[in-house]
Amino acid sequence: MIHIKSFVCNPYQENTYLLYDDTGATAIIDPGMYGEREEKEVKGFIDAEGLSPELLLNTHCHVDHVLGNSYIFEEYGLMPQFHEGELPLLIEVQNYAPQMGIRYEVSPIAEFFLPAIGSVAFGQNKLTLIFAPGHSPAHLCFYSPENGFLIGGDVLFRNSIGRTDLPGGNHQQLLDSIARSLYMLPDDTVVYPGHGPETTIGYEKRTNPFIRG
Repeated sequence: MIHIKSFVCNPYQENTYLLYDDTGATAIIDPGMYGEREEKEVKGFIDAEGLSPELLLNTHCHVDHVLGNSYIFEEYGLMPQFHEGELPLLIEVQNYAPQMGIRYEVSPIAEFFLPAIGSVAFGQNKLTLIFAPGHSPAHLCFYSPENGFLIGGDVLFRNSIGRTDLPGGNHQQLLDSIARSLYMLPDDTVVYPGHGPETTIGYEKRTNPFIRG
């Protein structure tokens, strides 16, 4: 069984997720920690629970989702894994973060990237990759059919969707991604988004004002 712990981080109120099982094997997704207090909060939980981080994932590479990449690398030796189509966004963060008054420790870049189709593993657990561009050029979601949840990044929120007015955004592409890739999941799938509270696929199909299933 995978347990999920979330932390609300940085000025953008981004959700950072720890996924861990009963052995302590852990995946860190979208570390957005900004400053020592938030870094200590995440590390304190990892230490208190005796967790062993094995995997660092980014759904996409906007600034609020990568602010903690450097810290996680320094602390646990994990390189961030994301789709290659997000690389230009990650590189650009170091240019625009200072203009926005955001202190940014430059993220390391791995020598390999995640595919659009496939899976990633930590411990004995697998997460299925779901390619869902639109909010960003090569956004990935991470799905656990066995545990009935989706780490959705900034694709689908409770009664909302990701913004598409940032570089690389495409509104129609985002709607298509939701309809074709997310709304095909079981209705009881819990969606853990990049911002705000969790929701379910079924609830959004019935009530989301931007796209109904």
